[in-house]
Amino acid sequence: MKIIVDAMGGDNAPQSTVEGSVLAARELGVEIVLVGQEKAILSCLEKVKSDDVAGKIEVVNAPEVIDMCDSPMSVTKEKKDSSLGVALRLLSEGKGDAMVSGGNTGAVLVGSTMYVKRIRGIRRAALAPILPTDKGGALLIDCGANVECTPEYLLQFAYMGSFYCQKQMKIASPRIGLINNGAEESKGTPMIKETYGLLKQAGEAGRLNFVGNIEGRDVPFGMADVILCDGFTGNVLLKTYEGVGLYFVGELKKIFFKNLGTKLAALLVKNGLGALKKKMDYKEVGGAPLLGICKPVIKAHGSSDPRAFKSAIRQAVQYAESGIIRDITENIEHMTVSAPGKN
Repeated sequence: MKIIVDAMGGDNAPQSTVEGSVLAARELGVEIVLVGQEKAILSCLEKVKSDDVAGKIEVVNAPEVIDMCDSPMSVTKEKKDSSLGVALRLLSEGKGDAMVSGGNTGAVLVGSTMYVKRIRGIRRAALAPILPTDKGGALLIDCGANVECTPEYLLQFAYMGSFYCQKQMKIASPRIGLINNGAEESKGTPMIKETYGLLKQAGEAGRLNFVGNIEGRDVPFGMADVILCDGFTGNVLLKTYEGVGLYFVGELKKIFFKNLGTKLAALLVKNGLGALKKKMDYKEVGGAPLLGICKPVIKAHGSSDPRAFKSAIRQAVQYAESGIIRDITENIEHMTVSAPGKN
């Protein structure tokens, strides 16, 4: 298995991406192609003492870097020779099995669409991170790639999310929940109501396990395995989720370190708190797959440290081995909506 890495993408690149890649080569046994400014990458490799995996790591020079403030279109225009652009072209040419980047999200989406291409029949690719819930985890799709959606986009997201959960999360019949401002079928905008009808039809045909509308407060309690929404709603939900999580962790620290008694209490529940922290830690998951693209692309968190980046590479390996892209391709006929007047 060979994973292409955008070594210059992310807040802590290239040090964190190189270190994470070395860890992946060492612990996962994968081959790595580090794409970026060669001199900087080689310097990082020397610092992390990577001699034991030297045969598994290849460096491809790419002189330009796409910053977080750059236009997403720069990956195909002003900065075609950026680390991200070169990495995606290598993936499209079959020089690797998957690509991982912690860089500019918009540029990852545009570059993947333009260079690697969407699966034939898929209208839009979607970002799908995993949110922790009391049932383990739920896939949120979309979390920001598509601010405005049509009912057909959401129907396709539902199928792609379901296939991902089946193969990657080992859930036999993933429950699809449509985010809405109420559980009743009559609630929501015209677009949401039409989407509900499409999902209901797919459910009645036995193709999806649609459980109806769910509200934001239902998400942490595992009411669905696939949380379905447009990218604007999904991004707000994701950032709120992250913020509330950080808030409660901070409040717990204040409580447990208030005095000697609370510190002793903290020792008694230390293992439980550690498990909770691990469950909420994005570094354990790695990143979000860009579903709908012809080949596996993983968007790592921009602030990923080496451990988080290694997790993103592990996720890319699992995605490449899963057969999810084949499942999507083989079911396109069920994922499209006929235009009015057509059969």
